[in-house]
Amino acid sequence: MNLVKNKIETRFPATEVEIITKTSLGDRLPEIPLHTVEGVDFFTQDIFNSLLNKEADIAVHSLKDMSAAHFFGENNFAVVDREYQHDCAIFNPSIIEKIKAGKEIIVGTCSPRREEMAIKFLQQALPFYGKQIHISTKPIRGNIDTRLQKLNQLQYDAIILAAAGINRLLKSNTDAPLIQALLLNKKIMLLPLIECVPAPCQGAIVVESSKNHPTALAIISAIKDEKIHADCSKEKLLALEYGAGCLQKFGVTTLPIPPYNITYAAGKNSDDTDFKKWYNLPLLRVPAEELFSSTDFMSRFFNYTYSEQPTHFSTPTVFIANHKAVHLAADISSLQQKRIWVSGTKTWLELAKMGIWVEGSADAFGLESLLPLWESPLLNIKKEHTTILTNRASEKNWQSKFWNTASSYELANRSDAAIAEKIKAANYIFWSSYRQYEQYKNQVKPNTQHLCCGGETASLLRADGIEPIIFPNIKAFQQWRISNTF
Repeated sequence: MNLVKNKIETRFPATEVEIITKTSLGDRLPEIPLHTVEGVDFFTQDIFNSLLNKEADIAVHSLKDMSAAHFFGENNFAVVDREYQHDCAIFNPSIIEKIKAGKEIIVGTCSPRREEMAIKFLQQALPFYGKQIHISTKPIRGNIDTRLQKLNQLQYDAIILAAAGINRLLKSNTDAPLIQALLLNKKIMLLPLIECVPAPCQGAIVVESSKNHPTALAIISAIKDEKIHADCSKEKLLALEYGAGCLQKFGVTTLPIPPYNITYAAGKNSDDTDFKKWYNLPLLRVPAEELFSSTDFMSRFFNYTYSEQPTHFSTPTVFIANHKAVHLAADISSLQQKRIWVSGTKTWLELAKMGIWVEGSADAFGLESLLPLWESPLLNIKKEHTTILTNRASEKNWQSKFWNTASSYELANRSDAAIAEKIKAANYIFWSSYRQYEQYKNQVKPNTQHLCCGGETASLLRADGIEPIIFPNIKAFQQWRISNTF
């Protein structure tokens, strides 16, 4: 509410803004199972009614909780802000001991979507200590501080919340002290956007006015964020293709990889059928025989030589680009004491097998994509307090960007005549790393079209005078490849 008030007062300094707080039916009846109110604007109807009854000129909602029928209805709407879309799992500090003892872990959630995706992910992503991990869910309702208090009271071992709500409370002078106290000593995992797809419009704030109130319409139009509004409108529309309501087992989200406007949807649709769908991938159709993808030959590019000396980490946070960088038992022990972030899910899950707690990942969008997220009050990770663990050849590149670095291995090019011949014949080449391109660039034909993921590979190709076609990550490229090669 204060966020919207500040936006209005900034745009219209002479306007007096009064906040009227309204508790929704959903908040007043926290024990009602959500499946009994399917299809109802359970958390927003009371606020709609304030406009109908002319108690308020503008209503403020969490767009995630608003039905598509209402959002695309007769009133005027403007999405004005969006926090990070991720879900966040928050654990009591005893979680490590429970995992080591093989005890059941109780996770609080009332979302079928989170049960479908987040619980499956946590089963693999929690650190492994030799005992099978047992996770069960238990319903939880209430606002954020209520849920965190239930966690503190040991009613649950973990709860799953939207990171956006926590961040907004931590930015509030009024609410931050309580939330900080409730989060003290907790362990967190910011769940990946691809494996744990957020609900449509998660993190977005929308304002609403009656179509018959020109002054209110002028105000909400002035504070509208056109891009976020367009993103959220698309998410709402796409969600209608797969199902609707509180019981949905899928997510839809717009990925944070500007300037590209990529939308991703995944989960189970209304027929309980699994699906994964990327939208706005590059419009390019390619003869299959003209495309070379390095993903088909990942083990044939390099040999790895590992240091036998333990790696020194002088910072509290370590970013690990490749799980192969973690080789020595001493390094594993050291990393278990750090805040660990990784490039993507594969590295996350491999580190979990080593007993290393991972807080989150870049979803393979590149390290730089994490920087705005790290600045959020929930995470509060600083670049100068982070070390990148990589190979020796890559250290120089990262150091030139003023990162702390450490290396635990060296890459040596492997000569492969079959790969060289395929690259010579290709008109389209997908590189999963710049080092692969660097190794074989003399074999590439003139006018070959290069493809890659965003992040550091794309940046280095551009520095070499190449403008590649960009994909969000390798999984998106693989979907495109199935649909767009012939």
